[in-house]
Amino acid sequence: MRTLIKVIRNVAIGLVSVYVILFAITRVVHYPEPIAAIKLGLAPASKTPTMMPFHTIAPAANPVPWTTGKEAMPAQVNWDGKSIPFSEFLSKTNSNAFLVIRDGVITSEWYKPGITAHTQLPSYSVAKTMTSLMIGQLIGQGKIKESDTFVQYFPEYKNGTTFDDVTIKSLLDMQAGVGVSDNYPTGPSGWGVGIAQMYATTDLKFFIQHNRKMSWAPGTQSEYRSVDTQMLGFIIQKVTGMKVADYFSQNIWQPIGAEDQAFWNVDHVGGLEKTFCCFNATARDYARVGSLILNDGASKVGNKNLIDANWMARLTNPVTTLDHGWGYGAQLWHPFSGSMMMLGLHGQYILIQPSTHTVMVKLSDEPTDSGNFEVLTAAVMHQIALNKN
Repeated sequence: MRTLIKVIRNVAIGLVSVYVILFAITRVVHYPEPIAAIKLGLAPASKTPTMMPFHTIAPAANPVPWTTGKEAMPAQVNWDGKSIPFSEFLSKTNSNAFLVIRDGVITSEWYKPGITAHTQLPSYSVAKTMTSLMIGQLIGQGKIKESDTFVQYFPEYKNGTTFDDVTIKSLLDMQAGVGVSDNYPTGPSGWGVGIAQMYATTDLKFFIQHNRKMSWAPGTQSEYRSVDTQMLGFIIQKVTGMKVADYFSQNIWQPIGAEDQAFWNVDHVGGLEKTFCCFNATARDYARVGSLILNDGASKVGNKNLIDANWMARLTNPVTTLDHGWGYGAQLWHPFSGSMMMLGLHGQYILIQPSTHTVMVKLSDEPTDSGNFEVLTAAVMHQIALNKN
């Protein structure tokens, strides 16, 4: 019995020692404490937002209600060269919500059991387009210019390299060259890479301070890098003097008539929103953002344009080509001619098809490594969007 007690005591001491060491390491690198970090790394995509600090985004005082109709989804869709039932498409892609909006009417609405029209779901990189909308407003107001450099607003980050030449334009078009790539290794091996550090960090200023190495001179190459959007978030907070969540609520969320509260994850409460990801809302309210772009930036409240003509032109004209050979510009994808798409990790999509006046929302829980699902899913959604009855 004494031997057993001794073994238990030694194991307990060992575990406590390991925790103390890990706790010290996480404090140094500005990560959440070890248990919280492990839980964050293991949680399903749709559950991680509630495990991180956030700022709330107030909805409209008088939300604009949706009109609903009824449209049958196709019995079969094309998936990787095969015809499969639409229900199998939803299941195969780990769908949580799927909405179709035609001419401002919700014609089809589906939710996974346990999820409703009022469930807040993550958008991941769909948030990049939200960030672009705010940048566009600030440019329209003459408060910033695309030619402005990041270090004009943050001279403390100057380091004498081409980092000092990074402009708002290069950040918008994924051409800045800041050396934080968007590689997502699966499992624990992926927790220490730069993009994972930025996602989990409790101090974004510390992260940028220690990630200013450049991969190329700004404007000379294009590669999808989330750090570009995060740097835009820094600028929004600096120029407005507000929490990004508060600015977004007052200038986008409430004017579009959002029905539900949303929230934006931050490095720490009172800190900075993780503008490259981490915006969380209901499927119906995401559809309102898509409709805003579809309607040339016109608000549902107050009859004013939230996106001016210059920024609409910027959003609708891709300037480079990124993953899958898709066009890209100003934080918005152009996967097919005449279409636009907001896209997020783990299968988050807002497709905008002006030719049929259609917006589609798909929110999912796909694994990080889902192969060619983005291409296949976008093709299915595009085909449905085109087939307007």
